[in-house]
Amino acid sequence: MKKRELLNSEISYLISKLGHTDTIVISDAGLPVPKGVQRIDLALIPGKPSFLDVLDAVLTEMSVEKVTIASEMKQQNANLYKIINERFKDVEIEEITHNDFKNQTAKAQAVIRTGEFKPFANIILQSGVVF
Repeated sequence: MKKRELLNSEISYLISKLGHTDTIVISDAGLPVPKGVQRIDLALIPGKPSFLDVLDAVLTEMSVEKVTIASEMKQQNANLYKIINERFKDVEIEEITHNDFKNQTAKAQAVIRTGEFKPFANIILQSGVVF
């Protein structure tokens, strides 16, 4: 059995295959997943699991050098915006429009869908290196 915190085999495998600059998306329940992009659907009921629970689990195993969020998060989900900026204070944070964000998800290795029901609770994580 795995010794680390992340027990989800699909997510753990996904992270193990990432190369430098590859991206994954952690999304709320409503973000569309482009055709051809792997979907790892964790949504159970509204709010479960939460965006932050999934983000924290992913960060136990993934090295992140850059994150991308929708600029609309600042106004529409100010609390999450503040948390993201605190969690990634030493990482580049790019803010783009929600439409551009949705377009960028087409380049991701996968989208991990949470049960989050708050607006703009989406993030693109760009893989860094551990050396």
